[in-house]
Amino acid sequence: MDNVVSKAIAVKPSDRQVAWQEMEFYAFIHFTVNTFTDREWGQGDEDPEIFDPLALDAAQWVEVCRSAGMRGLILTCKHHDGFCLWPSDYTDHSVRNSPWRDGQGDLVREVADACRRGGLKFGVYLSPWDLHEPTYGDSPVYDAYFKNQLTELLTNYGDIFCVWFDGACGEGPNGKRQQYDWDGYYRLIRELQPNAVISVCGPDVRWCGNEAGHTRDSEWSVVPVSLKDNEKIQDRSQQVDDGEFAKRVGSQDEDLGSRAVLREAEELIWYPAEVNTSIRPGWFYHAAEDDRVKSLEELLSVYEKSVGGNATFLLNLPPDRRGRIHEADAERMSALGQAIRRTYTDNLAADATAIASEAMDEDHAPSRLFDGDRDTYWCPPPGVEQAVIEIELNDAKTFDRVVLMEPIRHGQRVERFKLEWKDGDDWRELYRGTVIGYKRICVFDPVSTRSVRLTISESRWCPSLSFVGVYFSEQTNEFRR
Repeated sequence: MDNVVSKAIAVKPSDRQVAWQEMEFYAFIHFTVNTFTDREWGQGDEDPEIFDPLALDAAQWVEVCRSAGMRGLILTCKHHDGFCLWPSDYTDHSVRNSPWRDGQGDLVREVADACRRGGLKFGVYLSPWDLHEPTYGDSPVYDAYFKNQLTELLTNYGDIFCVWFDGACGEGPNGKRQQYDWDGYYRLIRELQPNAVISVCGPDVRWCGNEAGHTRDSEWSVVPVSLKDNEKIQDRSQQVDDGEFAKRVGSQDEDLGSRAVLREAEELIWYPAEVNTSIRPGWFYHAAEDDRVKSLEELLSVYEKSVGGNATFLLNLPPDRRGRIHEADAERMSALGQAIRRTYTDNLAADATAIASEAMDEDHAPSRLFDGDRDTYWCPPPGVEQAVIEIELNDAKTFDRVVLMEPIRHGQRVERFKLEWKDGDDWRELYRGTVIGYKRICVFDPVSTRSVRLTISESRWCPSLSFVGVYFSEQTNEFRR
C-alpha cells in the first residue's frame, strides 16, 4: 500500500465530529446592540439602554429554523463590541443594564430553552475580541475574564453542541492587542462540554475559507497540518484536542487533501469543513436590506453544494429590532424547507437492487446501500481500489439527483467516480465527481431510466458506501425554465 494512503485511511473522525456532521444544516443568529445602531461591528462604547427589542420571540426564531429543516442554532452571545446577551457576573456591559425585560432578561436562556422545546440543538458564539472590556490586551487578566464568561455559558444553559470562535483580534479600548490562550480555552470546553465541537478557530471544524457560500469541488475531511520543529503526534486522539493544529491548515487553499498534497504533509488530521453565509448581505439586520434576501434558487444551490459536498451549512438569520426574524426571511426559509423536503423525501431507489463487481463478504453486500442504516455499508475486499455497481430501480423513473454517502466513521476513501444511466442498450454519462465523504449530492438534467451505474475509478485502499438515493426535483427544474 502507498504510504500516503495508509496514513490517510488511518485518520478517523471523533464521535463529536460525526454527530456534528449529521446535523447538516443549522442557523447562526447575529443579534446585539449592532442591530439598533445599524452597524456590522460595534465600537464597544454603545449604551446598553439602546438594547430594547419590544417583541422579542425566541420561539419564532426556532420555528423559522424548523420550517427550513435546520437541526440547530448558534447564538452570538457576545460580539466584538463586548455587549453580553446574558447577565454576566463579570461585566456591567450586558442585558442587565438594558431596559429589555426591565433589566431582568437573559436572552441566552430564552433562546436555549426555546431550542430545547423545539427540538433544536443549541450552540454559542463568544468573541475573544472585546472592544469594551478594559483588561483586553493584558493577556493573563483578560484570559481569566474570558474563561469566566465561557464557563458561565457552558455551565448554565444545558448541553451545547458547538462553541464557535472567529479569529478577529484587533485593538481593545487601551490600544493593546490580546494574545489569546487558545489551548486554555479548548481545555475548558473539553472539560465542561466534552461533546461540543469547537469551530472554526478550533480543532474540530474548519472554515471553508469564505463567507459567500462558495464550496470546493473536492472537500476533503482528511487534511495535512504543519508541525512545529521536532513536533510529532504520538497519540491519534490529539488530532482533535491540540488546538494548535487548527491554526496550521490552509483553509483558503483550493486543494487541501489530494494525494499530491498529502505526500508533502508532515501529519494528517480529520478536519471537516463548514460553509457559512448570511441570508442577507450583512450579518446583522439592516432595514435597507429587506429586499436583498437571498433567492430560493441561491439558497438551494448553497445547500446542495455544502451539505451535498461533504460540508455543513451554517446560514445566518439576523432578527430585526423587534426581536423577530423578518417576514421576508421567514417566508424564504419556509420555502427552502418545502423545496428540500419535496426533493429529498421520496427516495426512488428505496426498493432498488444492485450488483457490484466485488464485495468483501455478505455483511458488506451492495444491498446495504438501501437498508437505511448508516452504520452498514458496501465495500470490496481490501486493496481493490476500483469498483462498479449497477443499480436497478423497480421500474423506469425520472430523476435529476443522486445522493451518495460514505460511512465516515471508517474514514474517507473515494477519490473519483462517475454515474451513468442506461438509454436503451447504451450507457450515457450523467455526472463525474471526486470526493464523496459524508454526503455527495450529484445534480444533473433529468433522465428517465431504470438502470444506473456507479463506477469508482480511484479510491484509497478500498472504497466504501453506506447509501445511494435517487430523487427528482420539480421545483429546481422550474428555475431552469
